[in-house]
Amino acid sequence: QVQLVESGGGLVQAGGSLRLSCAASGRTFSRYVMGWFRQAPGKEREFVAAINWSGGSTYYADSVKGRFTISRDNAKNTVYLQMVSLKPEDTALYYCAARRGTYYSTTPEEYHYWGQGTQVTVSS
Repeated sequence: QVQLVESGGGLVQAGGSLRLSCAASGRTFSRYVMGWFRQAPGKEREFVAAINWSGGSTYYADSVKGRFTISRDNAKNTVYLQMVSLKPEDTALYYCAARRGTYYSTTPEEYHYWGQGTQVTVSS
């Protein structure tokens, strides 16, 4: 069982930056692929980024590539999402998720554990 708690969201102006953190409980954090998803009002949850167990492989949605960076610190049981050059369309509730296995996925249904989310609001 893994419990995930996100933090770091907030209100920022367009062009600004935020760093989200996701703290995980449990001793097996390093065995999980970790992902970030987001959901805007009235829209489906969408994939943002994922990272493999070692941090050596990352994958991004086209909409955030070059602006967002996912990373993890297995010693701290934490995964991060550094966001720069934020746009109003990045406004959403951001979720951290964990997936058992080796390979990342962009499909929410393939992740086994979820946090409660942290709100990111980007003003124009």
